[in-house]
Amino acid sequence: MYIEIDFNSDEAIYMQLRNQIVLGIATNQYQEGESLPSVRQLAESIGINMHTVNKAYHVLRQEGFIRLDRRNGAVIFLEEDKSQAISEMRETFQVILAKAVCKNISRKEIHQLIDEIFDEYES
Repeated sequence: MYIEIDFNSDEAIYMQLRNQIVLGIATNQYQEGESLPSVRQLAESIGINMHTVNKAYHVLRQEGFIRLDRRNGAVIFLEEDKSQAISEMRETFQVILAKAVCKNISRKEIHQLIDEIFDEYES
């Protein structure tokens, strides 16, 4: 498992870790049913606190990306609650689009960017 953490970033380390795992799932680096490293293993391999990994795993569980099991640890499990996912994405997109409007980025440019990113996940 390759995780890249920027220790100089303003973004919290647990969120960087969460984002890296979500990107890994989207790009098929991690398959449904696959176990993630234990909290201790991942913390040691990255050089971060175990509580940080634990927090990232709990966020991923709340968001429906993993299931936490006492015997198997964190396992990739994708909930298929599409309406909930759309609702959460709408909230995220509102902030992103507000930033785009403030920076004079056009609707066409936004659509183009979304298409480019989406194409990366379909290949």
